[in-house]
Amino acid sequence: MGVLMQASPLSAGDKEKALRLPEVLASVRGLYPPYLAALVEQDVANGRVRQALGAFDLQLNAGAAVNPLGYYSGSSGYAGLEQPLNFWGGSVYGGYRLSSGLLPNYNKDRTGSDGEAVLGFRVPLLRDGNIDRRRVTLWQSQIDRELADPLILRQYLDFIRAASIAYYNWTAAGYRFALAEELLRLAKDRDEGIAEQVSSGASPPILRIDNQRLVVSREIGLVQAERRFQAAAIELSLFYRKAENSQPVIASRERLPEAFPPHPKPQVERLNEDIRGALAARPEILRLQLSMDKVALDRRLAKNNLLPNLDLAVEARQTPGNDPAKDSDATELEAKLELKLPFQRREAKGRLDVAAAQRERLLQEQVFARDRISADVRDSYSALIAAHDALKQTRLNVELSQQLQEAESERVKQGAADLLALQLREQAMFESKVLEVEAQAEYFRAQANYRAAIAADAPARVKR
Repeated sequence: MGVLMQASPLSAGDKEKALRLPEVLASVRGLYPPYLAALVEQDVANGRVRQALGAFDLQLNAGAAVNPLGYYSGSSGYAGLEQPLNFWGGSVYGGYRLSSGLLPNYNKDRTGSDGEAVLGFRVPLLRDGNIDRRRVTLWQSQIDRELADPLILRQYLDFIRAASIAYYNWTAAGYRFALAEELLRLAKDRDEGIAEQVSSGASPPILRIDNQRLVVSREIGLVQAERRFQAAAIELSLFYRKAENSQPVIASRERLPEAFPPHPKPQVERLNEDIRGALAARPEILRLQLSMDKVALDRRLAKNNLLPNLDLAVEARQTPGNDPAKDSDATELEAKLELKLPFQRREAKGRLDVAAAQRERLLQEQVFARDRISADVRDSYSALIAAHDALKQTRLNVELSQQLQEAESERVKQGAADLLALQLREQAMFESKVLEVEAQAEYFRAQANYRAAIAADAPARVKR
C-alpha cells in the first residue's frame, strides 16, 4: 500500500488537512478532463454561428470577356461588390464596367469609352422576404449555441454526482479499514493474556491456537479492507486533481475526515417545491424547448416556400465622362419585377409536413420529460428517506452489539464464558459498525442522487 498511496505525493500541510467534498467538487469544475472537454462544445457552437454568418459576407465580383474571332471584336470587364442583407432577404451592389472595341447594341456590357458606374439593389417582395434559408441557418445555429448549455449542464450534474459518490465511497472505505484494524488489535491484545494463561496451566494450549487462527483470519480481512480503500482512493483520484498540473491525487488515510457530515432528515414539505424547481432547472426541459424553437423556424421557412417569388430589382448606371454609348444616356435607371411560381410546390408542402410531425414528437417528449423528472425527484427522495431511517436502526444495532460485547468480555475475564462466544460478539460488533458506516455512506450517496435530480448544483449559466 505504501508505494501505491505515494503515486501523487502531497505536501505536509495537505496531509494534515482533512479532505472535504467541496474541495473535490472544485477540482471537478476546474480540472476534470471530461468536463473541460464538454465545455469545448461551446466553441464548436460559436464556430457554427460564425460559419452561418458567412452567407452575409461582402462579396467581390469581377470578370472579363473578349471576342477573339467573329464580326464583333470588342472586350469588356467589370468589378464590383455585393452585400447580402440579413433583413428582408435582399442585397445591394455597386461596381464599375468598361468595354472597348465593337460590341452589339443588345450587349449589356457595352459602355462608353469612360466606362460606367453601377449601383443597385434586389429585394424579394413575397417569398424569402420575411425569412429565407440563409437567415434560418443563422438563427438555428444561434439556437444550437444555446443548446450547448443544457448539454454541458447535463454532463456537469452527472460529474458532480459521480464525484460526490466517489468521495463518500472513499470515506466509508477508510472508516471500514480502521474498523478492521481495531478488530485485529483486539485479537492480538488478547493473545498475550491467553499465552500467560497457557503457560500457567490455567488454559489449554488449543485455546491459544484458536486465537492465533482468529488473528490470521482478521489479518486477511484487513488486507481486503486495505484493497477496498485503495480502489476507492484510485476512483476518487479521477475527480480530485492537483491544481498545478491536473494530475490525479490519490488521497491518503491521513486526509480522512474525523466523521461523516451531519445528515438531517429531508423535509417532506419541500418535495413539491423541489419538483417545481427541477422542472425549471433540469437541462432536459430547456433542450426540448430550444429544439421546438428550431422546428418553429423550419415551419416558418416551409410556409415561406409556399409563396411565389416576386422580386424587385432597381439598378442605376452613371457614365463618369461625357462619352456614353451612342444609344445610352449619361444616367440611366432600370427597375425590374419578376414573378416565379411552382404550381405543385411539393417541396414546401413536404417540409411543412415534416415540421408539423417533428413538433408533435417534441411535444410528446416534453410531456414525458416532465413526468420523468417528477419521477426522478420522487424516487431519489424516497431513497434518501429510506437511507435516513436505516441509519437510525444501524446506530441502535451498534449500541446493542456494544452492550453484548462488553458483557461477554467481562464474563471471559471472570472465566464464566468461552472464547468462541466472545469472538462471535466481537464479530457482531464489527459488522454492526460496518453497517453503520455503509448506512451513512448510502445516505450521502442518496443525497448526491437527490441533488442531481433537482439540479441543486446547477450554475446560473455554464461558462468557460
